[in-house]
Amino acid sequence: MKGWIRLTVGMAVAGVVLGGLWAWLAPPVHSAAVVTKSGRRVQQFLGNEADHYFDAAVLMAGLLVGLGVVAAVLVWQWRQRRGPAMVIGLTAGGLAAAAAATGTGAGIVRIRYGHFDIDAVPGDHKVHYVTEAPAVFFGHTPLQVMTLLLLPAVAAVLTYAMMAAASAHDDLGRKPSVPETVA
Repeated sequence: MKGWIRLTVGMAVAGVVLGGLWAWLAPPVHSAAVVTKSGRRVQQFLGNEADHYFDAAVLMAGLLVGLGVVAAVLVWQWRQRRGPAMVIGLTAGGLAAAAAATGTGAGIVRIRYGHFDIDAVPGDHKVHYVTEAPAVFFGHTPLQVMTLLLLPAVAAVLTYAMMAAASAHDDLGRKPSVPETVA
C-alpha cells in the first residue's frame, strides 16, 4: 500500500476517535420550552447556555486543527516518504478525518441527547426543560460546513510546507547525508 493512502486511512481512523472525544467533551445546551396562554411555543435558553452552540463548534475546530498539525509533524518524521505524495495524503487525510470526526460526533450526540422539536412540545404543561445536543458546525450554509471540513487539511499542509521551507536540503533530507572525505 502506498504511503499516502496509509496516511489518509490513518487520519480517517483518527477522525473517528476525535469525533468520539468531541462528543464526550462538548457541552450540551440547556433551555426551556414555554407554552403561552395562546398556545404559542417559545424557547428560551437558560443563562448563557446559547454560547455552547459556539463553544462546541470551536472545540471541534480546535481538535481538527490539532490533528492536522500533529499528523504533519509525524509524517515529516517519515524521511523516506517526504515530498508531494505526502502533501496529497495530508490533504485527503485531513478531509477524511474532518468528515469522520464531524459525522461520528454528530451521530453520538444525536443518540445521546435526541432531537428537539419545539412544535412537538405538548400543551398540557406550561414549561418543559430541554437538553439539546451541541452544534458540530458554526452554521448550516455550505461555506460554513466546507470551512470546518477543510481546517485539518489546511493546517496539515501549512505545517508540512513550513517544515519543507525550513529544510536545508534540496531533497528535504530524504537520504542521509554522506560525509565528505578529505583528499
